Amino acid sequence: MDEIVEQGFYLLRNLVSKTKEEQEAAAAEIEKENAKLLSMMAHTVGEIVAEVGQEFLLKAKMDTKGELYDQKYYAEKMIILGKSADPVSFRPDNPTKKVDQQFCVLTEKGEIMELMFSNDGFIIDTYASKLTEEDALAFYGYDIIYMLYSAMRDYALAQQDVLDALNLTLGFIQRKNEQ
Repeated sequence: MDEIVEQGFYLLRNLVSKTKEEQEAAAAEIEKENAKLLSMMAHTVGEIVAEVGQEFLLKAKMDTKGELYDQKYYAEKMIILGKSADPVSFRPDNPTKKVDQQFCVLTEKGEIMELMFSNDGFIIDTYASKLTEEDALAFYGYDIIYMLYSAMRDYALAQQDVLDALNLTLGFIQRKNEQ
């Protein structure tokens, strides 16, 4: 009986080792293709941004009471995918303008953009720039993929088996990031 238990233990240990190796291989594949996944999800969700998105401020003036006037908005609606907890120090278009808030957004065209808001006390304006999927993931992390997944689930933009597969993939990514 001890021999059977010993053999079972070694088989179980080998199975666990093999499973870990397969998980690592799968993780490497997911990380290699994460920009492609982000691109596909952004394209899918981009189709509904015109309906569910919101208008974002392009430029406005602020009076002494903090009220905005002469507001101008971007032509396209957008949805927020992420916000930087630590915005960059200055805007690329004008190094004298401090960045107060920085967001990753998705436009109606399915483009991933970055919005940088500046406020000098009188004029609030923004700088928008397109982000590559790789840059978006590097700066905002997987949170933007989670936001796109939530939109796909909430607005039924994919079949249930696709949503289940995405849920499994995102759960795997989250576990890997926590380790």
